[in-house]
Parts: sequence; C-alpha cells; structure tokens
Amino acid sequence: MSVNISQYPLLALANTPEELRQLPSANLPQLCDQLREYLLNSVSQSSGHLASGLGTVELTVALHFVYNTPFDRVIWDVGHQAYPHKILTNRRDKMHTIRQKGGLHPFPNRNESEYDAFTVGHSGTSISAALGMAIAADKEKKDRKVVAVIGDGAITGGMAFEAMNHAGSLDKDMLIILNDNEMSISENVGALNNHLAKLLTGTLYTSIREGGKKLLSGVPTIKELARRSEEHLKGMVVPGTLFEEFGFNYIGPIDGHDVNGIIDTLTNMRNLKGPQILHVMTKKGKGYHPAEQDPIGYHGVPKFDPQTTSLPSKKGAATFSEIFGHWLCDTAAADQDLMAITPAMREGSGMVEFSQRYPKQYFDAAIAEQHAVTLGAGMACDGLKPVIAIYSTFLQRGYDQLIHDIAIPNLDVLFAIDRGGLVGADGETHQGAFDLSFLNCIPHMVIMAPSDENECRLMLTTGYQYQGPAAVRYPRGSGCGATVDGALTTITIGKAQVKYQSAQKHGSDKVAILSFGTLLPQALEVAKQLDATVVDMRFIKPLDKQMISDIATNHDIIVTLEENAIIGGAGSTVSQHLMTKRIMIPVLSIGLPDSFIRQGTQQEQQQELGLDSAGILNKINDFIKLAP
Repeated sequence: MSVNISQYPLLALANTPEELRQLPSANLPQLCDQLREYLLNSVSQSSGHLASGLGTVELTVALHFVYNTPFDRVIWDVGHQAYPHKILTNRRDKMHTIRQKGGLHPFPNRNESEYDAFTVGHSGTSISAALGMAIAADKEKKDRKVVAVIGDGAITGGMAFEAMNHAGSLDKDMLIILNDNEMSISENVGALNNHLAKLLTGTLYTSIREGGKKLLSGVPTIKELARRSEEHLKGMVVPGTLFEEFGFNYIGPIDGHDVNGIIDTLTNMRNLKGPQILHVMTKKGKGYHPAEQDPIGYHGVPKFDPQTTSLPSKKGAATFSEIFGHWLCDTAAADQDLMAITPAMREGSGMVEFSQRYPKQYFDAAIAEQHAVTLGAGMACDGLKPVIAIYSTFLQRGYDQLIHDIAIPNLDVLFAIDRGGLVGADGETHQGAFDLSFLNCIPHMVIMAPSDENECRLMLTTGYQYQGPAAVRYPRGSGCGATVDGALTTITIGKAQVKYQSAQKHGSDKVAILSFGTLLPQALEVAKQLDATVVDMRFIKPLDKQMISDIATNHDIIVTLEENAIIGGAGSTVSQHLMTKRIMIPVLSIGLPDSFIRQGTQQEQQQELGLDSAGILNKINDFIKLAP
C-alpha cells in the first residue's frame, strides 16, 4: 500500500528534479521534513533500507536542486542511501514496491530510470565510474557535470583510493561528496566549517588560488612553498591533507542537514575546475530517534510500526548465520589460534557475540574484500587458523587473492560463505549465484554445501580441521529446524549420503536426484511422488564419484539439483565425471538460469525459477517425456 501523498503537500509538488528546482529555496527545509517523513512511512510499510536514506535527505534535495539531472550525472555508491533520490525522481508512487517482485530495484539501476547514472549494489565503485563519465564529459564538451556520492565506510576500500589516485593525475572536472555519518557536528564546528566552505569555494578565493598557480608556475620552489602554505593553513581547520595529496581540492566538512548551506556550497563548487572533494557530515537515521540511537539495527528493516521504539523480534528456526556464529565461539573456546575475519559484515554474518567474547581474535577488515582474503593468507603462513566469513557476492571481489594468495600455496584457510544461492529482496547485485562455479575450478579447494543446520556445523568443523583451503557455502535465512549437535565433530571428506532409496526397477524411468545444499527438502518431497532415489551429495569438491557411478548403474535418469548457476556448477561436474567414465545416462541439471535474478522473496524466486517442489517435479516429468 502506497503512502497518501496528500499528507505531504510540498513533496507532492516535487515529483521530479525539474519540479523541485521550481520551488523557492526558502521552502526546501520544509520539503526535507516531508521527504524524511514520507520515507519513514513508506519503508515501514514495505521493508527495506532506512537509516542511510534518512541521513541523506538534505544532501539529495541539494544535489537535484543545484545539478541539472539527469543531464548531469550523480552516482550513488552502493545505493542504500538512495531512497530519497528515487522518491524525487518520478518513482515516489512506486516506493511501496521496492525490493519486491516486479517492483523497484533495491539500488539505483540504469534500466529503471534515466536518473540512475550507474547500476550499483557493491561498495567503492562510484569514484571509478564518475571518473569514466568525467572523461566522457570532457570529450563531449557539453559542460556536463559529474558527481559521486560515497560514504565514509566505502571510501576506505582499495578501489576508491585507486580511483582517487587516478583521478588526481588526470585532473578532470568531477566532484566527490564524502557522506560522513560516523560522527556528529556541534553547532559551533558546523557553523565555522559552513562559513569556511563558502570562502574556499567562493569566487575570490578560487580566482586567487588559480591565479597564484599560473603566476608561480615558472618558479618551482616558490610554487611548492605556496602550495604547502595553503595546505597547512587549511590543515589547521579541515582534515583535507590526505585528499589534497591525491590531487583533489578539499572543501569541508559542512553540515549535511542544512539544505540551503549545502546548496550554497554546491553552487560555488559546480563550476570549479579539476577534481574536487566535498566533505559532508550527516547523521545516519536522522529525524527518527530509534534509528539515530541504533543506526545498525535500522539499516535494513522489516515492516514495522514507526510509533513503536523497537523493531519486530525475529522468530523461528536459527539462521545459518547464527549457526556459524555459535560454531565460531565454540571453536575459539577450544583453539586460541582461530582468527575470524570479516569485510565489514559482523552483524550480517552472525559474528557479534564472537567479537565481544574474543575481541583479540576478531578482525574487521572494513569494506575491503581483497585485503580480508590476503590478511587471512598471511595469518595462515605463520600458523594461525583464519576463518573468513564473507557473503558469496562479496567473495567475487577477492577471487584473485583466493587463487593467488591462498590456493596456490595451499594454505589452511576456511571460508564461511554466507548468502549462497538466492538472497531475496537485494536482487541482482547480491544473489549468491556463482560461487560453486568459480570455486569448483580452483585446485586444492574443498567445497561443501550443507543441507541443514547440523550439517552446516559438521562441515564448518571439517573445513577448519582440513589441511588446505576449504569453503562451506550456506544460504541466507533459516534452515529446516534440524537439531544441532553441539559437539565439534567432523565428517568424511568427499562422501555423500543416500537419503531415500527408490523401490522402482531399473529400466522403468527410475530417477535419482543428487542434491547439493539446502534444496534437499524439495528433493525429498519430489521423491515421494516419483519414488526417486535422493542423495545428499554434501561435497561439490571432491565429488563422491563412486556414489555417482554406483547410482548410474541402477538408475535410468540422474537429476542434479543446486541453487547455483547451472553453467559450471555442481551438475556440470557430475556430467563431466559420467562422460569421462563413458557412462551413458541422461542427466538433467536443475539450478539457476543464465540470467541475473531480480528481487523478490526467496520463496517467490524459487517458485519463478522452478526450484520449489512443484517446479522440480515438472522439470523432471518434462525431461522424462523427452525419451525416444
């Protein structure tokens, strides 16, 4: 259900940036209040990302007021903070559909709106993209402006620094806005820096600065002295020296919740030459007290009542992330050499309790997946036992390090890969669709996919004790409610388990379903209707080849089942083994298609892709009908 826009009369006049720019600037603070309230009421009804967007309301209004979007390019890093942007860019009436099947994308997406200059979802990409667009704008010669908005967390990633280093050397016209919500601003500091920002972006200062550069360009020693003097003068009141060293002109910090102050600064900066950085201080969750007090808890929210002071409590079976967190604590109690690493995903990966109980064994590498992987490699080289907890989609960013720094030297590193398979509402950029495929081809790797919570714990212990790189890949959300054995027990590597044995005779379309991961309940449901054998394969690598060969000798059809891309996945490995052994048996591989999967609930996605019980049964029956 959409929010009634009649309750927000000023916001109703600003459905697009063109309409926004027609409003008097004196009305913009009130517009921001209405936009913030609309966002809160919308997300509370639909679920989604909240705290980040509440913190960027004034910045978003100012950007679209000053810049001629969509002609001018505004790139939002990651996109959690872009909900106000969507509301102001002709998508207000569809906000209740965000992150839902057939609805708005969870992040900015070029296919959704001309105002979304770049498709995002992973962090640290905005500056590189903005530089590419700045180069294109320079070639185009139409005075197109380019702005990247990046948070204080994302800018710590290596890609962002690589892009800034390149941008500084190219000296193209572009603006980076550093959205810093780590600390609040007192009134005095905010007022001082707003005044300073106006001075440093004003015509007088700019003309003196540029004129001085030209005048002193032929006198290197004096020019360098002047440059350093300017840096030290600004360094006394602003923390911009680092960015200046990259070749950027640094302005700020300014109050990110003074919309007209931001507009004044952006108006001055709009026509500055060369790479610029504007440091904006914002408060995550601004305007909604519970989110201000708990910005992490209100980062992504379910449907809730804004009048209450807490979010709905989660019920049901333990999540796989929680199973991992409990295992991590239990294992650390038995082994002080365990070192847990996460690239800024402590809460999502279930590591909060561990970080509190074992702070000296916990390492948050920030949003730097490449560093996180090689950090683990360094630990393993000197006898420690690193466990890298990482989402499937983010492991893609550390792929070279996994191969080069861990697999080649065959180091003892365990990857706990969360969000494997379909992730639901976060959509295309976050689906864990490819990990089995890209891990399967790496020598030395052991790859496991648990079918339930207890299997997950067993596999984590097995991978931890394995001498070499290992990965346990599990999905987002809860399992089937299996009882978990608290012991730290291992399983035999490379051995599958028969879960149901068909009573059919060989030669009568007898089916065997080889299940990889948590689709096992669906496989068992289908087996009841087909009287099919079901095998929990457990291991993608090493594959239980003997089990597959034995199954092939007394079945007529083999079906492989996985929540991973069919191309290069576990099913393809089964087929390759059968062909290598010249075992002639039809194989149906069921998994994720060769396409990017949009948002929806995990159940909706499984149903749409034919990975629920009914869909699997239909695929198998259709395959049987193909027999000559």
